[in-house]
Amino acid sequence: MPQGKICWNENIMKKVRAHILVSGLVQGVFFRFFTVKKAKEFGVFGWVKNLPDGKIEAIFEGEKEKVQNLVEWMKRGPPNARVDGVKIEWQKFEGKFDNFEIKFL
Repeated sequence: MPQGKICWNENIMKKVRAHILVSGLVQGVFFRFFTVKKAKEFGVFGWVKNLPDGKIEAIFEGEKEKVQNLVEWMKRGPPNARVDGVKIEWQKFEGKFDNFEIKFL
């Protein structure tokens, strides 16, 4: 039997980085806690933090499909949140993280 190459869908395996800003009622509703939980479920690395202006900021790194799934979740957020806007800046993957954490100011 001939040996052949295994072809992977490059969209699934491609690594990406996303810088996210979320506005709305996103502080005081456990948004960061749920973001960490979802990131670990999806296998995404990076961090999330509250900003002084009431927004949430996050950096996500990982496989493109997994990062996109987490970004889609951010558009809804946890049960008590009200997301008014999500700004996404796609950046070059850096591979700097080996976990997902909450950052504090």
